[in-house]
Amino acid sequence: MLKDKVAIVTGSVRGIGKEIAMLYAENGAKVVINYPMHSMGQEAKAVVEEIEEKGGSAVAICADISNFEESKALIDKTINHFGKLDILVNNAGITRDMLLLRMTEEEFDQVIAVNLKGVFNCTKHATKVMLKTGGSVINMASVVGLAGNVGQCNYAASKAGIIGFTKSAAREFGQKNIRINAIAPGFIVSEMTNVLPDAVKEATTSNIPMKRYGSMKDVANTALFLASDLATYITGETIRVDGGMAM
Repeated sequence: MLKDKVAIVTGSVRGIGKEIAMLYAENGAKVVINYPMHSMGQEAKAVVEEIEEKGGSAVAICADISNFEESKALIDKTINHFGKLDILVNNAGITRDMLLLRMTEEEFDQVIAVNLKGVFNCTKHATKVMLKTGGSVINMASVVGLAGNVGQCNYAASKAGIIGFTKSAAREFGQKNIRINAIAPGFIVSEMTNVLPDAVKEATTSNIPMKRYGSMKDVANTALFLASDLATYITGETIRVDGGMAM
């Protein structure tokens, strides 16, 4: 579905980002594995090797996407290595959960810097390149950005911001053959959810019509669809992958 396409997936050393990168590679894309710190270099190299062992093509590039210049360098290095850019997945994100009255300014600023400003940074630099060829930008939002959540004012604000950013950017680039969409995952099986007490899991699944958590593959499949030619008339959309939780 993505034969000969070039894709950057930010924050793709583990979790949903890695799942998307692996699926893109399986579908013919050349993938940039992005990671924020040099200390994660070996982990990123392992993902590249895993892709190459399966016959795919990938390269690892270190860049802190909350930094404007490092984000530009990420795009520039991708062009230097692969010659073009077709797909950008703004997946990188962090949490600093705390009740509002206890949340520090630093905890708020850190989340906004990575989750929201990082999307601005990468999208701004990537779309300059895509103006010549067209492309697809996929932003990772969250159902928390739609419904809110206790202890996540910073995270919810960043994800709600991503949804607004996605709609505005989609309007700006619609005539330029650049599609910009968002995915809003709900509860997804991950390292974080695996350690939740059974009582918490039962309480959260009771609010999900499908009565189960989703998988990272569910999110990756949606990212594959939005990046592919099956979605050429879809832009400015936020697709919930949440089992119906935020209806």
